[in-house]
Amino acid sequence: MLEILGKNPFACVGRYFFCEADTETLKIKVKKTLDEAEHKRKVIYFSLKMNTTIAKKEDKKQWYVVDATDQVLGRLAVKIANVLRGRNKPIYTPHVDCGDHVIVINAEKVKVTGKKEEEKEYMFYSGYVGGEKYVKLSEFRARRPEYLIEAAVRGMLPKNKLARDMFMKLHVYAGAEHPHAAQQPKPFNF
Repeated sequence: MLEILGKNPFACVGRYFFCEADTETLKIKVKKTLDEAEHKRKVIYFSLKMNTTIAKKEDKKQWYVVDATDQVLGRLAVKIANVLRGRNKPIYTPHVDCGDHVIVINAEKVKVTGKKEEEKEYMFYSGYVGGEKYVKLSEFRARRPEYLIEAAVRGMLPKNKLARDMFMKLHVYAGAEHPHAAQQPKPFNF
């Protein structure tokens, strides 16, 4: 291919390592330089052809249904957040909302590990002095079980405008019924 390579398929010139490659995907520029103190040598600059896929905003998004029965809260929330962001797709782009809709059913049957059922507390602050209020996880499970999954997923999304749009695609229901049958959701297998 080139005189530098000779019979050896790998060669080193300065700090560059070269090997024989397909000439269609490898652009090679040869620049001759003359050093006064040294002999002539050839310096090869090359670059590989790179293809980067950047997603565009999709109009048609998939709908998935997830059953939270006996699923661990944090582990389930990670998987849901990845689907909302589009991390499960090969075209994932951080600054584009390429995620799908997720319907979570049976939110009241989600499982937590350790002593979190009695000890975990959610803090709310009114903005006034002494306006802190703490609510235990067990109280939320009885009063509003959807909040458990919503809070866990919201904490795993980025903190920006795009994440607010992603969060709008999360639909959580305490029971086994949901009103999104017209969207024909597919079961999401973890």
